[in-house]
Amino acid sequence: MNKTEIAEILAKPYAQQLLNGPEPARFAYDGLDGDPRVIPIGFWIEGDQLLMATVPKAAKVAALRKNPKVALTIDTGAFPPKVLLLRGTAEVELLQGIPEGYLVAGRKVMTEDQYGDWLEGVKALYTEMAVITVTLTWAKLLDFETTIPKAVEDLIAAKQQEG
Repeated sequence: MNKTEIAEILAKPYAQQLLNGPEPARFAYDGLDGDPRVIPIGFWIEGDQLLMATVPKAAKVAALRKNPKVALTIDTGAFPPKVLLLRGTAEVELLQGIPEGYLVAGRKVMTEDQYGDWLEGVKALYTEMAVITVTLTWAKLLDFETTIPKAVEDLIAAKQQEG
């Protein structure tokens, strides 16, 4: 999948709602032991990259340096579901201070009252952060209105041919 195709998917209204809404990404990667991991994590977007920040000594930092291939999903719990599926390659960079995007990501999930206390705690805790930048290599939006999983499309087509 090329960058233009990925950009077209990310530009769709439902994709934009998911990318800018309060839902966390579910971030999948392989741990150092080779076993898969999936974690909920806040994120922000810069251009065609998805970014997250974490503690520099987090287990995922070392794991991503060893194997940078990742997958993410951002979805709603409502019906019909809206699901943005992403794959890419992660790079990890150690930064001094707190990235502005991390603060923006935090604001997406909190009320104004909650955000103030959270921000105070974040500023007291972090002097540096590991920023994970995912360069996307694949994307798919399933909105169950205009797009559905390929296997379901195939089943519908087969049933229509039967009838």
